[in-house]
Amino acid sequence: MDLSLQAGTMLTSITDGILCCLTGKAASLVMPVDSSEPADTFEFVEVKPGRVLRVRHIMPERRALVVTEEDQVKEQEQEKGSGNSNNSSSVHCKRKITVYRNGQLVIENLGDVLHSEIVQCQNGDLEPCSTVEVELADYKEVPTSPEPKPAPPLSMVGEQKPAPPPRRRRRKPKRMVMIDSEREISSCKGTHSDVALFFVHGVGGSLDIWGSQLDFFSRLGYEIIAPDLAGHGASTAPHIAAAYTFYALAEDIRAIFKKYARKRNILIGHSYGVSFCTFLAHEYPDQVHKVVMINGGGPTALEPSLCSIFQLPSCVLHCLSPCLAWSFLKAGFAHQGAKEKQLLKQGNAFNVNPFVLRAMMGGQYWPEGDEVYHAELTVPILLVHGMYDKFVPIDEDQRMAEILLFAFLKVIEEGSHMVMMECPDTVNTLLHEFFLWEPDMSKKNAAKTDPDKTVIVNGVVAQTPKPNKPMDK
Repeated sequence: MDLSLQAGTMLTSITDGILCCLTGKAASLVMPVDSSEPADTFEFVEVKPGRVLRVRHIMPERRALVVTEEDQVKEQEQEKGSGNSNNSSSVHCKRKITVYRNGQLVIENLGDVLHSEIVQCQNGDLEPCSTVEVELADYKEVPTSPEPKPAPPLSMVGEQKPAPPPRRRRRKPKRMVMIDSEREISSCKGTHSDVALFFVHGVGGSLDIWGSQLDFFSRLGYEIIAPDLAGHGASTAPHIAAAYTFYALAEDIRAIFKKYARKRNILIGHSYGVSFCTFLAHEYPDQVHKVVMINGGGPTALEPSLCSIFQLPSCVLHCLSPCLAWSFLKAGFAHQGAKEKQLLKQGNAFNVNPFVLRAMMGGQYWPEGDEVYHAELTVPILLVHGMYDKFVPIDEDQRMAEILLFAFLKVIEEGSHMVMMECPDTVNTLLHEFFLWEPDMSKKNAAKTDPDKTVIVNGVVAQTPKPNKPMDK
């Protein structure tokens, strides 16, 4: 962007901001977008009276075609070789989640745990029971009366044995959750008519940020559903802050999910959109088959943003919109060249009304979405993290992987927060491998446990099994 264009954009924003301050109204509450995509792939869904979301729904043509005789023979051969018409694997999901009053969270995996290094076009190994102990992120130590200092030991003649370290006393449980269920995990191909992919963007984005993914998976035959959140893209933008709380947006996504859901649904979320995917996976465990979390952060409860800039009036934010867009480009992409600027423009990213942006940042309140909430999920989850992400530290995604039951963390070294736009081929290949993956249950009883072996990984105490063969690191 040259200096004259930057100056013109800044002048326009300042003018619109002054008018906004004088009139008390935003310059534009609905952001229509130009798209080169066929108009028949877009639908407008009224999730509530007067609340309309734009949805891109790609229905593959294969659904309308008659299955050929060759396809029928191949399908019969696959069913005969697998012995199962769905070619799925049943995994025992059993874990005991205990929260103690001292802020300690103990997760005991008593069923099958999938090995974390599986998404390389290979079947995953099964890892037996393990125990994870972490401290709750939002736990605050309650001040208590100071205990009297112990008297110094009396000096004695001769050799003295060192005093044993004080034993850490575990307090009584405050909350306990028991998960015990069987989950069918199967390969999801584009030729399967009972599979649907849902793409959910985050704050400041639109469904257009998924352009490369939508094109790639639609060509493979997948049915695709990608909505614009309220106030984003071409969806309506109510001028009321309550319309942008987490709960209001979650109900919108729930309505979209119930309208388009198939038998096996895969949810792909980015940034704030990951929270809505988590919500659906928790609410509909039988319908959500797999989940992909791209730069979604840690398994902690959401709290409104305390950043001072988002506390400014909407008209001031409108004046600062070019600066905010440049800051987003600098923090959201590993490089800030002409290519990234074009991607930002094509993806309609951060082209959001200042009032909507301010309300979105202030409405991120979801106290239920804590560590225990995430630990209760039994769906297989792929975590994708861009190495240069300045919004989400890698420590948060690592903590998420430790809390979840079936989590596979993959770090893309060339990407940042908008990794699906920066490295589309890498992300598409990774997602497709995950969609096709299913666990290899033949190795379920191949390993033997050693209950005395304990290791520390990233500050988390984990009691791990001792396998018969070395595990990939």
